[in-house]
Formats: sequence, C-alpha cells, structure tokens
Amino acid sequence: MNRTNGLYLVIGALVVAVVGLGAYTYHEQTKPKGVELSIGQGGVSVQEK
Repeated sequence: MNRTNGLYLVIGALVVAVVGLGAYTYHEQTKPKGVELSIGQGGVSVQEK
C-alpha cells in the first residue's frame, strides 16, 4: 500500500465517523419526549423523558 492509498483510507474512515456521529445525533434529537413505560421482571417502571 503506497502513501496515497493510506491517505484515502484515513480520509474515508474520517468521513464514515462524521456521518455516523451525525446520524446518531439526529436520532437522539428526534426521539419523542414524554413518558416511557417498561414492564419487566422487576415490575412496572415509569420514566420521564
């Protein structure tokens, strides 16, 4: 692998990281706000979001 291919690899990895972080941030900001109700082995859990 020569120097140019290594540079393309690093740039590609950075682009993937930025796109992934952007998608995660968008998903977290668009979550509906309200109350979350969970039913499990420990009983019923209510959390305010």
